[in-house]
This record gives sequence, C-alpha cells and structure tokens, in this order.
Amino acid sequence: MNLFAIIGEALRALRQNRLRTGLTMLGMIIGVAAVILMLSIGQGAQTKINQTIAEMGSNLFIVVPGATSSGGFSFGSGSIKTLTIHDAQAIAELPSISATAPVVSGTAQLNYAAKNWSTIITGTTPDYFSVGNWKMESGTIFTESDLRSANRVVVLGSVTAQNLFNGEDPVGKTIRITNRPFLVVGVLMAKGQSLTGRDQDDNIFIPITTSERQITGNQFPGSIRLMLVQCKSADEMDIAELEITQLLRQRHRIAKGKENDFTVRNLTALADVATGAAKVMSMVLGAIASVSLLVGGIGIMNIMLVSVTERTREIGIRMAIGANQRAILTQFLLEAMMICIMGGLVGLLLGIGGAWVISQVADMLIVVTLGMIGLAFLFASAVGVFFGFYPARKAASLKPVDALRYE
Repeated sequence: MNLFAIIGEALRALRQNRLRTGLTMLGMIIGVAAVILMLSIGQGAQTKINQTIAEMGSNLFIVVPGATSSGGFSFGSGSIKTLTIHDAQAIAELPSISATAPVVSGTAQLNYAAKNWSTIITGTTPDYFSVGNWKMESGTIFTESDLRSANRVVVLGSVTAQNLFNGEDPVGKTIRITNRPFLVVGVLMAKGQSLTGRDQDDNIFIPITTSERQITGNQFPGSIRLMLVQCKSADEMDIAELEITQLLRQRHRIAKGKENDFTVRNLTALADVATGAAKVMSMVLGAIASVSLLVGGIGIMNIMLVSVTERTREIGIRMAIGANQRAILTQFLLEAMMICIMGGLVGLLLGIGGAWVISQVADMLIVVTLGMIGLAFLFASAVGVFFGFYPARKAASLKPVDALRYE
C-alpha cells in the first residue's frame, strides 16, 4: 500500500468519528494557542525593556550620593549632598569618559495663558541630552552660553508641552515657572515610561545654574542630586568605573579603609540583568503554556488507544488481505499527527488573534515572531509523533488471527 492510500485511510478514519476527532483536537488547539500567546507576551516585554534601555543612552553610569556612616548613624543613598558640579567637571576630564551631566531636580508649577501644570523640573547641562539619547521634536536645546549666564530658557517634555499648549507650537513662547518668565527653546521627542514606570516626557529642563539660583535653590551650593556619566566605549566600562571611584575618593578625601560617600551604578550591567529577567520570564511563560500541549498529547494517546481497541477486527482483516505492520503503524501514526497538525494550525490562528486582542485592549506590546510560530508548530508535530507512536505500535504488533477473533 503506497503512502497516499495510507493517508486516505487515515483521513477516512478521522471523518468517521468527527466529534471525537474535534474534541481530541481541542487539546492541541488550546495548547498551541497558549504557547503562542505566552511567548508573544514574554517577547513583547523583552522588546519593551530593550527599547527603554536603548532610549536611556549607551555606556552609562549614574553616580549618586552614596550610603555612609557618621557618628553611629547610617545615611541612605542620596540622603547626604556629597557630589558637586565640580566633581562632574573633573570626571569629564578622565580619558575613558566622553561626557558628564550633573542633575538637580524638584517640582514646579507652570503657567501659560490660562493653563497651568505641575511637573518635574530638571536642572542640568547641555550634555544631558546627548548622554541620555534625547532627540528634539522642535527647536533646540539650551546652550553653554545659557548655562554660563543662567538664562531663563526651558526645554519641554512632550507630555508637558501637550498639556500646556494643546497642539500649539511652544517654541518661542514664554511660560512662567514659579511665577518667573522662561523662554521655550525646544520640545523633546516622546520617550515613554522609564524602567521604574516614571513618565519621562512629563518633565522640563533648564540650565542647572538657573535652577540653583532662581528656582529650586540649594541648601548646599554647588551640590547635585546625581550625575550621568557616559563612557567612550563598552569595552572601557570597568576601567571607567574604577577611575571614577578613585577620583571621587581622592576629591572627597576619603581615607583608606573608609566607605565611599557615593555610589557608581553601571546602567549597562543593570540593563543586562533586566534583559536576562525578561528572557527568563519568557521561558517560564512558554514552559507553563507547554504543559497544556503535553496534556493534549496525553489525550491524543488515550483516544488512539481506544481507537486501536475499537478497530482491532478491521486491523486483522487488513493484515489478512496483505497489509504489513509498517502500513498499519504508518496509518495510526498519521492519524495522530493529523490531529496535532490541524489542531496546531487552528491554535496558531487563535494565538495570533488573541495576542492582537490583548495588545489592543491592554495597550501592551505583543511581539509574534516566525521563530515562535515555527517552534509551536514543530512542538505540536513532535507531540503527535511521540504520543501517537505507542498506540500505532500496539496496532501494528497485533497478530492477524487474534485480531480477527476479537469481539
């Protein structure tokens, strides 16, 4: 018996029990749909993290006032003002560093015409925008001249601009920050949320000198909340971290054996941790969904064993008229594979459709790749072969005489 004839026999057997075939197929449909859905959610989370990391800028350190002890008391990170603008300027001179950006921040009330908006105000230098990989939607950033002169100029985040100007071009307009007039020189392109969930676009940026002298004030003149430091290349990150640490210890006159009064955080290392966590989450979600495929495979094995028992006399007659063991084995194996493949195709469509619905309803980034589609389909086929082999082998091993006597 040739392969096409065997395939025809397998299809005929499946059509004779449409309800049983459909119910058995349901396990594979649910399993494949679940795998596609879970993997697409995990891949979407990983892609979102990678996008956020890329938007933060490359080869970055964040240096913050660090934990220290004094007189028996411990102070948390950022609680003591130990970093200054001069520290940032000194770090910028290191051979492995391309730029630094000191930062001070607070909150401020903005006014334009009859509208007002409360947002975060960040005082920094022009290098902040290149270090942080910010792009302009319109206008320009403030300049070194604005920094030296402490000019009242401001760059708006996209959310702040929309809330204050409602579609009107803000560049060249004057807004009031804590009742002081500031000229809008630029609007930044949207970045979305940071890894911590903060909206990066609801923000305004002014020269750090202007912030310190006119807006936020400073109990400790020259001190900063943190600084961003950009290394020249990823290969020099370890060297740069060591150089920054040694320089700050020297500038702060920290004795040997004493704790640092600052903390250097490697954002590249943090990004690797976040990416690794997203990959693990994707694998866990896929593994959980794969359990449903295994359950579907067990269901297929159960139904095929029942089918072999019900068709014992048919198997005996076919063997008696010349069908060999290979033909019987192939037919039952094909029946199991057809259930899996047809169920896999339907599950594939349901999984992709479900992913699209979730992305629209929950406003989540869902990514479906050809790789995960191929993986789900191959896994479904493998389940058909694995769980269909034992019933097929049992059918093929029946002796014609015993099969014909079966009642």
